[in-house]
Amino acid sequence: MISLPHPMIKSLMTDLLDFTLLMDEIPIGVLILDIDRRVVFLNRAFEALSGFSPSRAYGVQCYNILRGAACISNCPVLAMTDDSHPVLCKSDMITLNRQLLPIRMTTAPILDKNHNTRGFIETIEDIRLSQNIDREERVAYSFANIVGRSPQMEKIFQTLPVLAQSDVSILITGETGTGKDLVAEAIHQTSGRESGAFIKINCGALPETLLESEIFGHQKGAFTGAVENKPGRFKLAHNGTIFLTEIGDLPLALQVKLLTFLDDKIIYPLGSTKGFQANVRIIAATHRNLEQMVAQGRFRKDLLFRLNVARIHLPPLRERDGDIRLLIDHFFNSYKQQLDKKINGFSKEALMVLLNYKYEGNIRELKNIVEYAVNVSTNLTIEPHHLPSYLLDPPLLTSFNQSPIGSQTLKDNNIAISSGSLVNKKNTLTTPETWSSIQREIIIEALRNSKGKKNEAAKILGWGRSTLWRKMKQFKIDS
Repeated sequence: MISLPHPMIKSLMTDLLDFTLLMDEIPIGVLILDIDRRVVFLNRAFEALSGFSPSRAYGVQCYNILRGAACISNCPVLAMTDDSHPVLCKSDMITLNRQLLPIRMTTAPILDKNHNTRGFIETIEDIRLSQNIDREERVAYSFANIVGRSPQMEKIFQTLPVLAQSDVSILITGETGTGKDLVAEAIHQTSGRESGAFIKINCGALPETLLESEIFGHQKGAFTGAVENKPGRFKLAHNGTIFLTEIGDLPLALQVKLLTFLDDKIIYPLGSTKGFQANVRIIAATHRNLEQMVAQGRFRKDLLFRLNVARIHLPPLRERDGDIRLLIDHFFNSYKQQLDKKINGFSKEALMVLLNYKYEGNIRELKNIVEYAVNVSTNLTIEPHHLPSYLLDPPLLTSFNQSPIGSQTLKDNNIAISSGSLVNKKNTLTTPETWSSIQREIIIEALRNSKGKKNEAAKILGWGRSTLWRKMKQFKIDS
């Protein structure tokens, strides 16, 4: 780990000024490069935005830190001359956590007294909030980047602007994949703290010893391996927002320290007796039942009270009436544009698969499914076989359509399977809950037609015998 000295500024004031402390007060990211485009300095705002510490970035080429589109095709630094004016451009960057962020970047040369270029300075602004948002859609169906029009989401949309303008602690609850991270970030981006840092800490991602240092920082020599001072996430988020995700995984010892901070707003880095007053807002999130954890002695009751000043519960996607179709269209249009694919949309068959699926992974799962489908489709329309295989077994669909067992017809928002052999001619199976239920019925009917002979049933279905055995076991079909 490189220990970097603090550069000083002379002759500006009567006393020497610490350049690092001065630049850390600037609320936007700042990078200073030498003549060879190597990083010689970055401020606290850029560290919070990118995840790169000064010691990790020092001496590294700037394109290996920003990793953006402008670095590849139109680097503003390469176009700089001794008489160049500052250049403003919109681009993107990839953070240390591999998150793609849209940015506004201003680049200017650093000149000596003879007007010769000695380096470059870049300012980096996060423009996520203003990027790619349809104004009309935002008014009708969304808040920031959160999309929905169900009654549950409309109620949340009415609440979020009010909470964003206050500084109360917020607890966000909901199943995995319901969008807790998006809600936390939307609150920050629409609050008075939007120019400050938004720092996310996953309380379950690191062991307790490292987590304490990561959150509160440490002094040089505080423990083995602490070769330099580390500010900690709370200090990096000064005048911004701390988002504690998976707060239910926070160890009890750190729960006490967090409670102390919530009381006096002062953090004490490991190995230091001198505190730092951090002006940060706390937003916490969990998929766990914290009240139950309190009863079990695994979470402090007083900390729950301090975090639960305002609570936002995000409903699972299966309970959000009308939102699945809205989100499908939202993600489809987004990925179609990103990947520059000429696709008109989903076929009725593919759409009905998506509308009837239960989404245990909620919005995150739906987003991944649509991204996969747009990527793999080479047609003008996304068909069922373009969807992930766990949603629908393509061999089953193909053999079903080609076999004498039956054929599939879709009408409006229902699925009807019509055949003399699959269902009674007087009855039609409509609106199955999932494709799994369809598969189970097909297998049972094939077994009936083959009088229980699995080899013949497998031939009817177009499967191998082992596939039939696996499916029977999966759907708990007794031979």
